[in-house]
Amino acid sequence: MHRSGPAADGGAAPAEPGKTSVLRSGALMAAGSIVSRATGFVRSAVVVAALGTGLLGDGYAVANTVPNILYILLIGGALNAVFVPELVRAAKEHADGGAAYTDRLLTVCTAALLALTAAAVLAAPLIVSAYTGYTGGQQSTTVALARYCLPQILFYGLFTLLGQILNARGRFGAMMWTPVLNNLVVVAVFGLFLYVSHDAADGLTASEIRLLGIGTTAGILVQALALIPSLRAARFRWRPRFDWRGSGLARPLRNAGWLVLLVLTNQLAYWVVTRLSTATGQRAVDAGLAGGAGYTAYSNAYLLWMVPQGIITVSLVTALMPRMSAAATDGDLAGVRRDVSYALRSSAALVVPAAALFAALAPWVMGSVFEYGRTGAADIAVMAGMLAAFAPGLVVYSAQYVLSRGFYALSDTRTPFFLNLVIAATNAGLSAAAYLLLPPRWAVTGMAAACTVSYSAGAAVTAYVLARRLGPRAGTRTGPGASAVRTHLRLLTACVPAAAAGYAAARAADPLGNFAALGAGTTALLLVVVLLAGPLRLTEITDLLGSLRRKIGR
Repeated sequence: MHRSGPAADGGAAPAEPGKTSVLRSGALMAAGSIVSRATGFVRSAVVVAALGTGLLGDGYAVANTVPNILYILLIGGALNAVFVPELVRAAKEHADGGAAYTDRLLTVCTAALLALTAAAVLAAPLIVSAYTGYTGGQQSTTVALARYCLPQILFYGLFTLLGQILNARGRFGAMMWTPVLNNLVVVAVFGLFLYVSHDAADGLTASEIRLLGIGTTAGILVQALALIPSLRAARFRWRPRFDWRGSGLARPLRNAGWLVLLVLTNQLAYWVVTRLSTATGQRAVDAGLAGGAGYTAYSNAYLLWMVPQGIITVSLVTALMPRMSAAATDGDLAGVRRDVSYALRSSAALVVPAAALFAALAPWVMGSVFEYGRTGAADIAVMAGMLAAFAPGLVVYSAQYVLSRGFYALSDTRTPFFLNLVIAATNAGLSAAAYLLLPPRWAVTGMAAACTVSYSAGAAVTAYVLARRLGPRAGTRTGPGASAVRTHLRLLTACVPAAAAGYAAARAADPLGNFAALGAGTTALLLVVVLLAGPLRLTEITDLLGSLRRKIGR
């Protein structure tokens, strides 16, 4: 790509963040995320129907997850947290609106991605061995799939880089909508696999491995390339630049270094979970237990658990991040504080009811999404237990995400690293305890509960430190989280009876099937929350309902 006249081109610099409607941008991203997640459910259901939740499904899950793990571990987490604040700062401080700086940053990151991808493909056997204890045919199949899937590292990285450039320019929609294309590609690939394969129970042939591996990676490639029209519409043209010395890249690279360490600690904890859950899956098979109780079940429950946070919190904070970064650049801590508090309260209004829904309706949620093909009632019961164990952690995980972005807006990645040690150490330690102390049927469910406990501890510590950093609200002695805590407590007060009502309604409708039970339970739960919103002064919910009524009335 080439940029003509970076200084003269009015589209070269990022849009002024404060002029973008946060709610409108958040709604656009949330809509894209909902469609993306919905097609993601279809994708997951097709994959599980084709491969099941046993060892074959575990092998594919590991091969397809490892590229994302390595990408996030070595560069992805840094790109997500550092890119937007740096681009916003460059747009304010550089005479060309940050055009040359953006070119350099994009060039150095792309070079790092190419080197990382090449090294990962060569090291595929070592990587698979590090995450699993597989031997024989299971190991060779997983390694072969991993070799085809590991190039996803490059395409994940390009997608994030280009998407963050769009976000810094106030164009938020494309990055949330293009993953739909990825899901559709993978659904088509597995649909073709189901059509051409007769029985995958005994393993995959070489041609089937190529189909699944190349097809899965093609989905990520399509997802990244689909951003190009939006970049052109934003009048961004990339000109690779290698004049990195003395160009101001030291600060973002230093900040990125702390984030690499942060992600490393997270992935060490995740490595513990992956090793222990795959070992548990093998133990469950050896013991003849009904239902896959290993890594695939854990990852499927985790996938569903992440949905509300990805739709609600990520969309909201992504829209707020340019504004928060601009306020931090100007030294406006009060502005950062207001946005953090707003994000905590607004996201909680939807995340807390979602957590209650997962806790109360886990069997019907999992049944509606995954009970197809080779996945039976015993598999659903295992995954439902894991989702219920994850459910309370959704609230604190969402809060932790918001709070950490407060530090990133301040260009402080060092403090979050040390705070994250609490989460990683707690998660790894409790997961190991679950593996050692619980029977195979419940060990991975215990690991899901360990995740909840670890994020609860991490969110509490992070909130305390950020409150001290930002100081009290004007005219008060309380930090930015005080009103957010009260909002969470009121929401929990409403959601406990709502969850009970939802569970009762789902049980009553259970003879009609999973979808009917889920619909009845969800309706009852939301109705109770809405009825209690007024008496409990849940202004975030009442304001949302009022906005919906006004739009419907137009």
